[in-house]
Amino acid sequence: MLRCIIGALALSLGLTACSPGGDGQGTKGFAATDITGANYAKDFRLIDQTGTPRSLADYRGKVVTLFFGYTQCPDICPTNLLTMAEVMHQLGPDAERVQVLFVTVDPERDSRELLAQYVPAFDARFMGLRGDLPATEAVAKEFRVFYQKQGDTKGQAYTVDHSTGTYAFDPQGRLRLYIRHGEKPEVIAADLRKLLAGQ
Repeated sequence: MLRCIIGALALSLGLTACSPGGDGQGTKGFAATDITGANYAKDFRLIDQTGTPRSLADYRGKVVTLFFGYTQCPDICPTNLLTMAEVMHQLGPDAERVQVLFVTVDPERDSRELLAQYVPAFDARFMGLRGDLPATEAVAKEFRVFYQKQGDTKGQAYTVDHSTGTYAFDPQGRLRLYIRHGEKPEVIAADLRKLLAGQ
């Protein structure tokens, strides 16, 4: 039910990318939805798990995947990170030209130190990003990402409903793909290889 609600909300926010058209392979043979030319998700200003300010330009020359989640997420976030770890394994040497980014939507609990422990546990090359509450709200708005506390919202035992897709940028820093949650690692790896090859 929750995934249906999030999917419906994503559509209302303009993420029509959740439903690829035609043969489902996009205009250049991508399995993910090709959103090249979209007028959102252009950049971010956040702090990485080492305390360094980051923007998309810092990763120029690499394919970048960007996912929004939080460390206490019970299922979707660890599943996504495990999937991306397998994607990196399948890419072999090409994985060195890919940067996986995890942006927390729960900066109140996800400190820089916690991100530094959690995110690289899936793959040492993965990087966690965070901002304060206003910065988190701003980047979520720019990327059309939904997130909302549920449960004990006045305490520390809350959960966070959030969008579940992953964005992919080409080595020139252009937004290219929207990858649905649950996609198979080999399918994602094939799409990222195409971006690395300049498609």
